[in-house]
Amino acid sequence: MSARSAAPALSPAGTRVFQELVRNGDASRTALARDTGLTPGAITRAVRPLLEAGLLLETGDRASSDGALGRPATMVTLQAEAYQSIGVKVTADQLFGVVCDLRCQVLDEVTVPVRDHGADAIVEQIVELVDGLRAGRPAVGSVGLAVSGDVDAVSGHVAYSPFLAWRDVPLGTEVARRTGLTTTVENDVRALLTGERWYGVGRGISSLALVTVGTGIGCALLVNGQVVHGGFGVAGEVGHVLVDPEGPLCHCGNRGCVEAIAGSAGILGRMAEAGFDGLGIGDVADLARSGQPDAVRVLADAGRAVGIGIATIANLLGAQHIVITGEAIGSRSGPAAGDAPVDEQDYDVMDPHVRSAFEERAFGSAARSAIELRPLRFVDWARGAAACAVEHFVTSYGRS
Repeated sequence: MSARSAAPALSPAGTRVFQELVRNGDASRTALARDTGLTPGAITRAVRPLLEAGLLLETGDRASSDGALGRPATMVTLQAEAYQSIGVKVTADQLFGVVCDLRCQVLDEVTVPVRDHGADAIVEQIVELVDGLRAGRPAVGSVGLAVSGDVDAVSGHVAYSPFLAWRDVPLGTEVARRTGLTTTVENDVRALLTGERWYGVGRGISSLALVTVGTGIGCALLVNGQVVHGGFGVAGEVGHVLVDPEGPLCHCGNRGCVEAIAGSAGILGRMAEAGFDGLGIGDVADLARSGQPDAVRVLADAGRAVGIGIATIANLLGAQHIVITGEAIGSRSGPAAGDAPVDEQDYDVMDPHVRSAFEERAFGSAARSAIELRPLRFVDWARGAAACAVEHFVTSYGRS
């Protein structure tokens, strides 16, 4: 199917079935009826236009997996590569791009250095990257962009991105105009969360917090199964939770924020004060493992700050699961980042301090939240951007 083919109108039942197959995989008509609450007749009517559009395929009869007597089940298979999206993570230094199918499997990826930090120049590079990735792929129908900062996902407008030094950039409008593709723009951490909601740990749970620890401290929230955007595109600013009123100065103007203590700049700055210049986060972790006292102290303080921050989230929202990831937890970059193994020892130094501070500060049943520290691959940012584009397609497909 060409991604530009006119979409047949879908009933609400058709949309529900389509979303079920994208999120949870192939299923029999019987299982679809059970999982969606629709009647067998409604399933038949819902599936028909998706079959005609080439998005689904009936693979033939096979015996019922539960061994029940009666007619064999007809399997309905998602044609995942029939529609493809390009995801791009925008940073001040590099653009990470991927092509993904409807299940957000990465089909191709590329990384390019940023030539110029200006918004117009980066838009030009995004268009070049998209044109390169879509060449020979007629199924590409949309673009998702992930950008740090204050992003209005409805309009695709970047109100403020401190690390890019952008204000009031109509990014989505410009990329859509230049590429001719439907374009979504999302805050990068919310994009990561969207990927988890559709394809990762967020499937099947109603509340999830995802915290990124790197240059800044980002947070995105899933509440009642929905990604929280906040009234002004700002929500979950755990990086500016107060940890120590006498602590280091934060760029927000306050002292002792989580970000000032646990962000990469804060960690490296405190190591520089101790006489260790020119280090990376991995170097600090290596020093801490060797027992170097300053590194041990700085990373312990950072871990405790993150633990206090996520305890605040758990106390306020009762998140079932909290994922902590990011550059300061462990990451890999480069063209092969999507497949590169990540050394879990990159974040072992902070882990016990995060967990102990969380246990001390989480109130009552909030302490039952599952805590997962996970290394980050840079391709995951771009895949999250693609997930936003896939979500937009799946939830709006067939609407007039």
